[in-house]
Amino acid sequence: ISIGYTIGVRELLEGEANVHRPLTNCGPTTKGVAEIGTWLETGGAGKKWDVIHFNWGLHDLKFMGPQGQNLADPESGDSRQQVPPAEYEKNLRVLVEKLKATGAQLIWRNTTPIPPGSQGRVVGHSAAYNEIAARVMEDNGIPTHDLYTPAKENMDEWMRPANVHFTAEGNEALSKLVADRIREALQ
Repeated sequence: ISIGYTIGVRELLEGEANVHRPLTNCGPTTKGVAEIGTWLETGGAGKKWDVIHFNWGLHDLKFMGPQGQNLADPESGDSRQQVPPAEYEKNLRVLVEKLKATGAQLIWRNTTPIPPGSQGRVVGHSAAYNEIAARVMEDNGIPTHDLYTPAKENMDEWMRPANVHFTAEGNEALSKLVADRIREALQ
């Protein structure tokens, strides 16, 4: 989801902050655990991080087929979540420790909702994964930036139908919310 709003955040914070994001879809927490070191080194050009606004979730909770098929039918007996809840929690704890080691102010951005009809995902699962993440963040003293609630409240205007991604209007709204939260953290 951050791919959609990062350019807007960068524009809104021009002259106030250098906004970096990995040049890839960061995918599930398993990819994060494998690549976080590289992302932290290359994204900041070896410089100190002041604020890290981060999230994983929508890729973790999506269903995969038995041969690794993307966005499988959750009702199929042979599909499974890409990263089951217990593994998601374990991975988040590893990622948080690596992010804490940067000395940056960390801000967890919770996972946005799943609209009805979204392929390979189940409505309500993002809320369940957010509960897991909330526990991890509370244990580590990391504040949560709630984008789930405004996205859910504005789903019809901000989100594509039957799709976890946002419209241009939705990405603009998320950009403003994220830029405001980062600006607040920098002060």
